[in-house]
Amino acid sequence: MSMALHEVIAESIREQIRVGELTIGSALPSESQLCERWKSSRGPVRQALATLRAEGVITGGSGKPPVVCTTSIPQPFDSLLSYSAWARAIGRSAGQRTLELALRPADPLVAPKLGIDEGARVVQVLRLRYLDGERAMLERATFVEHVGRLLFDFDCDSGSIWAYLQSRGVNFSTASHIIDAVAADPLDSEHLEVTEGSPLLRQQRTARTADGEVIEYHDDRYLPGMVSFSLENTLDVRTSLMRNAKP
Repeated sequence: MSMALHEVIAESIREQIRVGELTIGSALPSESQLCERWKSSRGPVRQALATLRAEGVITGGSGKPPVVCTTSIPQPFDSLLSYSAWARAIGRSAGQRTLELALRPADPLVAPKLGIDEGARVVQVLRLRYLDGERAMLERATFVEHVGRLLFDFDCDSGSIWAYLQSRGVNFSTASHIIDAVAADPLDSEHLEVTEGSPLLRQQRTARTADGEVIEYHDDRYLPGMVSFSLENTLDVRTSLMRNAKP
């Protein structure tokens, strides 16, 4: 599906900020200049600028010229659910090696995360994830049975589980994230090649459908030298969480 013109304009400005063409304090082109550049009426241009203001990327309005106020560009919904989409969006290469795909009873840890009874069947995936060919994260994913069973028809080494499930009609609508630090357990130690007890950055995530059903729980453990998370908040804009690759 092609993007609407106002989305294209907004993304073009975001990209200029990402690559440093526009820095904090830089004034954006005027509405007239943007209209001329994009061969557009003022409607899509104003909608694009309103979107960027709502994201906290620019300030201005009510007669004041728009000015860049941050270089932390909010990431789209899919980039915090899909490791592959995130890597692609920042110009990096994601890789994966599947270590396990299994149907088993939910244990006391994951059952409450998914809102199901202990012992109910779930599908669990264990994958080692790479960034530009280097080990970056050990991915532990647990799905409710009716969603996870779809993965037995998918080559989990081939790419994004999230994209595949979407293509099969699974509706990811909202997600909750918890970022913390944990000590590497024996499984982490073996596959991330770190000493047991070494600090790892953990992202726990639960994803829900539009109806509120929890369908996925992740416990993803990153090597701290590979990835960081940043959080930016302003007085009048919702907080933005971003995943960042270390240079």
